[in-house]
Amino acid sequence: MITDEELKVEGLKALTEALGDVQAEKFIALIMRSPFDYTKWQRKLWDEKSVEDISAAAMKLRNSKPA
Repeated sequence: MITDEELKVEGLKALTEALGDVQAEKFIALIMRSPFDYTKWQRKLWDEKSVEDISAAAMKLRNSKPA
């Protein structure tokens, strides 16, 4: 398990790689200023996907990245 600091660094790195610097900053600002319940959001995130669909997407992503 990684430390909280390492998690923050890796999370920010993932955001900036996926969204770019400006959009990552905008995303963080949106999360910080709105009431946000991660648990409720997470429950709705995959409503239309089966466990098999999510697993297949995760495996595809994992296999597409170099080791």
